[in-house]
Amino acid sequence: MSFVEEKEYGMTDTLIIKDLLVRTVLGVAEEERRDKQDALISIALITDTAVPGKTDKIEDAVNYRTITKRVLELSEQSNFRLVERFAEGIAALCLEDSRVKGVRVTVEKPGALRFARSVGVTIERGRTGG
Repeated sequence: MSFVEEKEYGMTDTLIIKDLLVRTVLGVAEEERRDKQDALISIALITDTAVPGKTDKIEDAVNYRTITKRVLELSEQSNFRLVERFAEGIAALCLEDSRVKGVRVTVEKPGALRFARSVGVTIERGRTGG
């Protein structure tokens, strides 16, 4: 597997949030700085799902609704110029939950380039120090 954190933690359980559409200020051009635009965010969270898989209790699981709300708040407040910086911010807030051992974040700007469906970046970050 290519996801480093999966190897490091011996885990392959992945919680996904796919194609979250947000409106945000993102870009370097004047019009991108002035008007909010669409961005698509996908997140893969490496976490152990064994306990919540047995107990069926939300308090035992990484709550994807809470993470989504925090990503939406970050998006609303965003004033990032680069998709790379936006992705780093999302990864950092995901790793604030100690049950998340690693995260893969993709941020895309649909229609940013003529003749391309979208432009974006995918980053992978893991928890340091266990």
